[in-house]
Amino acid sequence: MTYSNRWTDFPDYIIGITKEIWEGRGVGTLHQYYSKDIPVRSPMGVSVGNVATMAATMATINEFPNRELLAEDVIWSNSDAHGYLSSHRLLTKATHTRDGQFGPATHKPWVVRVIADCAVRGDVIYDEWLIRDYGGMVRQMGLDPLTFAAELISNEGGPEHAAPVFTPAIDIQGDYRGTGNTNEWGAKYAALVQRIMDMDFNAVHEDFDRAVIGEYAGAQTSIGREGCLEFWVGLRSSFPNATFKIHHQIGMDADMLSPRAALRWSLDGTHDGWGSFGKPTGAPVHVMGMCHAEFGPWGLRREYALYDEIAIWKQILMGAG
Repeated sequence: MTYSNRWTDFPDYIIGITKEIWEGRGVGTLHQYYSKDIPVRSPMGVSVGNVATMAATMATINEFPNRELLAEDVIWSNSDAHGYLSSHRLLTKATHTRDGQFGPATHKPWVVRVIADCAVRGDVIYDEWLIRDYGGMVRQMGLDPLTFAAELISNEGGPEHAAPVFTPAIDIQGDYRGTGNTNEWGAKYAALVQRIMDMDFNAVHEDFDRAVIGEYAGAQTSIGREGCLEFWVGLRSSFPNATFKIHHQIGMDADMLSPRAALRWSLDGTHDGWGSFGKPTGAPVHVMGMCHAEFGPWGLRREYALYDEIAIWKQILMGAG
């Protein structure tokens, strides 16, 4: 990979351009850093092209003018066949000081995590998958995720006209065709999450450190195994018959950090169980998920797992009529 002289390595490039675009207000640099027809997938839908990305970026900057994006980690892979893929985890913070897509300004601060998977050639990002913890944002602004999703549907014209969330049916095939790497830590974490999704929940007790810290969707922090178990059981029990699939996995043991891993995965099925999303409705639901994990001498010691509660509630409400 080639860089301009500004960047010392691949993580420095990812972290640097993120800061330049958002905090440096270099929105116009998206013409330089994003390919013209880039598909950007998030649980709330798919956009194509950097013009759409620029519009969304400006709207967010307007609503949250003091927003900061603090890089926690860049877990990445590279291959001759598929190029570079960065899984960038950010701790993002802001104050809701202006009216916007989240309603009238609440003047409340919030702190949530974001994970963005970006495929890169040279200095240009050409494919992206992104999850923001919208559930954590609305909670900290004093709103309820279910109520917010219902109001969003109403504001978009009702169930028949509301914008569709991301599902495989509306996905756009980008140029990145890689599936990550074969590093042992990525394989270890993929096998662990697969066990959990196969309902072998004892995997948490066997393979998680007793002092594990979990950072989960909804801006929820868990100390110890029980909170981790609650998160995964709550999700899986809402969609007990859904098909689980890992789309991308990376493992790393470098950069002065613990051995770590990044996964992008999905659940496809129906809302037919009691769990984190309440009474079963039978609504069809697609869950886009992303996780990071860090390992230590006594097992998995840090886990970061995101999905978008608002996108899930939107599907449940629209699917149930």
